[in-house]
Amino acid sequence: MRIFPIIATVCALSLPASAQDLTALARVEPDKSAISDGWFGGTTLTLGLSQGVPFRVFLLDDPARLVVDFREADWSGVNTQDLLPEPGRISGLRFGPFQPGWSRLVADLAEPMIPREIGMPVNKGSGQATLEIKLKSATVEEFAEAAGAPVDPAWTMALAAPPKIEADTKASPFRVVLDPGHGGVDPGAETDGILEKDLMLSFAQALRDTLVRDGIDVVLTRNTDHFVALETRVAIAHQAEGDLFISLHADSLPQGGAKGATVYTLSDDASDSATDHLAARHNRADIIAGADLTGSDDQVASVLLDLARQETEPRSVAAATALLEGMKAAGGPMNRHPLRNAGFSVLKSADIPSVLIEIGFLSSKRDLANLRDPIWRAVMVSAIADSIAKWRDADAALKPLIRQ
Repeated sequence: MRIFPIIATVCALSLPASAQDLTALARVEPDKSAISDGWFGGTTLTLGLSQGVPFRVFLLDDPARLVVDFREADWSGVNTQDLLPEPGRISGLRFGPFQPGWSRLVADLAEPMIPREIGMPVNKGSGQATLEIKLKSATVEEFAEAAGAPVDPAWTMALAAPPKIEADTKASPFRVVLDPGHGGVDPGAETDGILEKDLMLSFAQALRDTLVRDGIDVVLTRNTDHFVALETRVAIAHQAEGDLFISLHADSLPQGGAKGATVYTLSDDASDSATDHLAARHNRADIIAGADLTGSDDQVASVLLDLARQETEPRSVAAATALLEGMKAAGGPMNRHPLRNAGFSVLKSADIPSVLIEIGFLSSKRDLANLRDPIWRAVMVSAIADSIAKWRDADAALKPLIRQ
């Protein structure tokens, strides 16, 4: 057990450097894991693991979070309720795959706390390990000084590498980039054990297969249950030289009884308060997953980008309209106001027509039943695929008229 007077921003097992380069898979054991608040302050996070693995711990501010990265932990079978039956000094908890070979736990802190002890003793007989992080209260100033994502090339090289796009850029004159919302440590909406991230990955894969059969090239921003940063999703579309970007979601929005399919395009001003709230939730995905956004600027202010959007914006609206018409013709059901707009981060590509589809809302019993129905999903996939093809042809016909 090591003792840190203020905080450990990076820590790992006491293994040789060569051993720490290996990827190991440790199963998280719920019956040996817990979060407990002390009577006189302080909180202890304990994780039982089937074996020891390299790990690191750091803090992030604004909002206050504790982040633990593993190479690698299997969280299947572990529920948030297992570790955090009710909020305390740790007010929220998320965990799961982060990137290939990486897992992450993110704990929201209700008050400033910093680690005073961090350790992972390994049982020599069984090989089982216990990660224990003891947190102590701190001032706002102490927390701010200790917070910050560690800079360690051995850990971050995989995250810094640009995504590899396998599509042949010369194979097809038209390419769609499908973006299944959320993923990994960011589950998205959840209702009755149904996770938005799983539904949208399955839907995107079915839509990809349909489009490919129609001769349309497709790239997915993620094809597994892993987290992809919002900025990276847009970067993948650019690297793939996409002709159309579609982000797929099925959120939960109790406000106003949201229900029915809705298509969104980018706008600085949200079309209504519910849409503004939804965009704010979507744009927090990187924070939810424990990203350090210190010093980042998510405002698009470049004059050149604005000029590029003068061409892209009407094409995005035309794509959204085509999708709405196709989904409505297939029986929907559609939202009362199916075409809306707001400042969704994933729609901020300046030169690729981009739309976000809420296929339905998990907060609606009707939509949830539809999303669970394989026949309904197949009909909707077919309708969206047909709409994409129709928009492609109409857009190609208008290209000679576009101002160069």
